Amino acid sequence: MTERPRPTDRHEHRAPSDCPVCGDRLAVTRLGCGSCGTELAGLFSSCAFCALTEKETEMLHVFLASRGNLRDLEKHLGVSYPTARLKFNQLLEKLGLAGTPDPAPTSLTRDQVLAEVASGALSPAEAESLLASLV
Repeated sequence: MTERPRPTDRHEHRAPSDCPVCGDRLAVTRLGCGSCGTELAGLFSSCAFCALTEKETEMLHVFLASRGNLRDLEKHLGVSYPTARLKFNQLLEKLGLAGTPDPAPTSLTRDQVLAEVASGALSPAEAESLLASLV
C-alpha cells in the first residue's frame, strides 16, 4: 500500500516568527490537519528552533552531526575558525543560549576579516562587529 502524500509534503513553508507590522513575536493560535481538515484553536507555545533560517538550521545540523566539532563547522561553512565560532555564537544568541560572550578571537587579523568579506563568507555587519572587537 502506497502512503498518500500529505499536503505539508508538497508545500513546505516556514511560518514567520515575527510580526511583519510591529516586529513583535507572533503567537501560534491555530493548528490544522491537511489530511482531514481538523483544526485546533488556542494559544500554543512557539518553538525557538522554528525561527531559525534554513542556513542556521543546516549549520546547527552540521554542528550536532559532528558532535560539537567547530573545525567541521568551519570546513562546512568554508570560513576561518574564528568566523565559524562567531557565526555559531550568533546562532546561540538567537536561540537565547549565549550565556557569557566569548572573548574576541586573538588570532583573527583585519586582513583575514576583509578577505572573508570579499569572498562572501562574512556579511559586512559581521565584519564590522569583528573589526570593532579587534580595536
